[in-house]
Amino acid sequence: MKSTRLEHDFLGELEIPNDLYYGVQTFRAVENFNITGIPISKEPLFIKALGYVKKAAALANKDCGVLDAKIAEAICYGSDQLIAGKFDKEFVSDLIQGGAGTSVNMNANEVIANIGLEYLGHKKGEYQFLHPNNHVNCSQSTNDAYPSAFRIALYLKMESFIASLVELEKAFTAKGKEFNSVLKMGRTQLQDAVPMTLGQEFHAYATTISEDIKRLKDAQSLVLEINMGATAIGTKVNAPEGYPELCVNYLAKEVGIPLSLSPDLIEATVDTGAYVQIMGTMKRTAVKVSKICNDLRLLSSGPRTGFNEINLPARQPGSSIMPGKVNPVIPEVVNQTCFYVIGQDLTVTLAAEAGQLQLNVMEPVIAFAMFTSLDYLTKAIHTLIDKCIVGITANEKHCYDLVMNSIGIVTQLNPILGYEESASIAGEALKTGKSVHQIAVVERKLITQEKWDEIYSIENLINPRFINA
Repeated sequence: MKSTRLEHDFLGELEIPNDLYYGVQTFRAVENFNITGIPISKEPLFIKALGYVKKAAALANKDCGVLDAKIAEAICYGSDQLIAGKFDKEFVSDLIQGGAGTSVNMNANEVIANIGLEYLGHKKGEYQFLHPNNHVNCSQSTNDAYPSAFRIALYLKMESFIASLVELEKAFTAKGKEFNSVLKMGRTQLQDAVPMTLGQEFHAYATTISEDIKRLKDAQSLVLEINMGATAIGTKVNAPEGYPELCVNYLAKEVGIPLSLSPDLIEATVDTGAYVQIMGTMKRTAVKVSKICNDLRLLSSGPRTGFNEINLPARQPGSSIMPGKVNPVIPEVVNQTCFYVIGQDLTVTLAAEAGQLQLNVMEPVIAFAMFTSLDYLTKAIHTLIDKCIVGITANEKHCYDLVMNSIGIVTQLNPILGYEESASIAGEALKTGKSVHQIAVVERKLITQEKWDEIYSIENLINPRFINA
């Protein structure tokens, strides 16, 4: 039989197994919030950020003379254990919860308190020597500790996400160079347009991703302003003079990112606009990545009855009934991940709008939406790179034949023959199935073979120059 300790809060007493470092308030959270099945332990950066917050607060409180040096040392020790990832399994409260994150904050307070108690030579639960609220949570509220930790974790998670996009950009750039001389038909509205190269198409994918990398970095900077020291609503109640500035300075030094104290702590405590903008930028990225995956699926369609311009790596049999069928499963799974992220943008929007008066209590679902979106899309992008993009090959001859058999190439004759004559050629080609060359050169003799060869050389189709009669 496991040994237990008796802990209490103002709702009553509970027996807590002695091997656990969390306490009564976390225990109640586990009983109350069984929503996603995803505990805080699945977000180690969030736990690390909570460790940073509690350590900075302890150092600032010691400097302000409201915490004994030995108590502050024990809190810092416990916080360092969180930062090192040694107690992640003790963070058991659900990511989505009521209470504006109080359960997460108390989870951290209780774990750090019990680590600190053992550091001081006491037993877990002997809170008269080191208390989760009186000491670990000194000069804090959930309303400044939780969002500050959330912002730090979000900033760090965005670093990994942006890094994955940089790799995606590089992968598309490499394919752009590889396919630089592969002539193909460009299309608008799924109809033949004018020639281009497959390399240009893939280079454009790289460019569009690079644009989003810049936008995400801009948005990422919005979470560097935090409200530590605001305590309950931004009035700094129960915080000693100078504490907010000291705490944020310590925090910036510990984390190694340029955090700053919000100039209006009341506004900062309720405002969630940064999350709306970041999530909107993530949605923009998801939309673009999904659009590219749509293109990859379309360009590889067939193989006999579709575009068949590119080949995606075969990853698994595509049918339980159709032998030999291979599906574009990697772009498909990335599409679905993007749909999830796009949906979470609405979640964040509604949660931000639901804030009332001096606090937005919906921040836990904002954290859930943003953390999961970043995790899932980062993994999806790595999957797209490793299992799809790097292995794409081009059907160069097929692409060339499609170009030369296309009616769309008549556009290149506009400067010589004019729009009306060119349209007449296109109409006859469409009606009869004849090639543009057959009608313009052989039958109507509107241009010479030499001029045709000049206009429709691969070099001129890839890098078109103005040619008239």
